[in-house]
Amino acid sequence: MEIRPITKNNYSEVADIYGEGIATGVATFETSIPNWYKWNSSHLDFARIAAYESDKILGWASLSPVSDRCVYGGVAEVSVYVSADARGKGVGVFLMEQLVKLSEENNIWTLQSGIFRKNKASIELHKKCGFRIIGYRERIGLLHGEWLDNVLLERRSKKIGI
Repeated sequence: MEIRPITKNNYSEVADIYGEGIATGVATFETSIPNWYKWNSSHLDFARIAAYESDKILGWASLSPVSDRCVYGGVAEVSVYVSADARGKGVGVFLMEQLVKLSEENNIWTLQSGIFRKNKASIELHKKCGFRIIGYRERIGLLHGEWLDNVLLERRSKKIGI
């Protein structure tokens, strides 16, 4: 696998995988794929990566700021999406390890995620990559008529902000 940056040129491939995630009903509260301009404006420039093998995209990961307040400048929200045909093959771990490296190179001391309680695979991926469960948000949002819980996870850097 190799890492490539996510740009306007390959965003359609990223969007296809995002659409697969939306279709599962366990990956996001989003119900439609944002266009490049909306997606681009909400993600940090230095941490938007895609995993490829033989020119085929396998998955993508990115970081988003959690707040525009300066005190939270070292805290970012994690997104990791793996294509349906690449799940269970280590792509998520590969992407997460690269994302952690990029975050620490750019002075991010805390990574956080909110994951649907029923998305067991994503919760396990995060735990495998050093995240810990810090709490739950019960019935935090409504998706297709169902109230869903979020499991809150965070990973505190052992290098940055210590």
